Amino acid sequence: MIIDCHGHYTTAPPPHEGWRTEQIEAHKAGKPPPPRPSMTNDEIRQTIEGGQLRLQRERGTDLTIFSPRAAGMGHHLGDARTSEAWASACNELVHRVCSQFPKNFIGVAMLPQSAGVSPKNCLPEIDRCVNEYGFVGINLNPDPSGGHWQDPPLSDRYWYPVYEKMVEYEIPAMIHVSAACNPAYHTTGSHYLNGDTVGFNQLMISSVFRDFPTIKFIIPHGGGAVPYHWGRFRGLAQDAKLGLLTDLVLRNIFFDTCVYHLPGQATRAASTAAYPE
Repeated sequence: MIIDCHGHYTTAPPPHEGWRTEQIEAHKAGKPPPPRPSMTNDEIRQTIEGGQLRLQRERGTDLTIFSPRAAGMGHHLGDARTSEAWASACNELVHRVCSQFPKNFIGVAMLPQSAGVSPKNCLPEIDRCVNEYGFVGINLNPDPSGGHWQDPPLSDRYWYPVYEKMVEYEIPAMIHVSAACNPAYHTTGSHYLNGDTVGFNQLMISSVFRDFPTIKFIIPHGGGAVPYHWGRFRGLAQDAKLGLLTDLVLRNIFFDTCVYHLPGQATRAASTAAYPE
């Protein structure tokens, strides 16, 4: 079986995206959000059959681990209540896709994160998505501020309530930022890759893997800069007297191959072959 571990619902029905725009506008105006739109199973099916499912069949993959559109998470928009409602709507939509195509898609949850709001806020949504929807992972945004990095690093106990849930349910987290609102960063050209690299470095120098020996993280987009600069991170670990980098992280951190370029995949594979110390 060939599993695509990094799929997003980038073709969600227009009423869903339109409701998000109205939700944010209502928040800015201090008004209640509009009711969520109704969407038929046929509408949802059409967005999948002509998009992700077609590509899945063309490219020979069997199962896509499927989550809401990452750039659309928009944790820097609105407030905690806005994020809760948006995460709930997005996860419900992903669940409806997975229910219609159970052999092709399985869900991963978007979390209702907001800058400066404790991650404890996310626990009910994790419970709901695992217990009611059968989701098998979460996307964890290390920077809900959208490029201003206002929350504590992933090494901080601030994040431990989420880590505890991950271990309880035996689910991994993909470290995935959302859209950048800082003009210094292009969302997909730099902010995504920055988030991958920063997340790895924060976890590498932390006590997270000692405190949660079985926890699992996925670093997307080929691992950001990490596989290509393995020697740099190996040196940082040695200087910090953390031991061999392979022993330090490779039981808990995994990289995907989402680099959109076959030569890039080959380079990544060569750079990480056996992770020589």
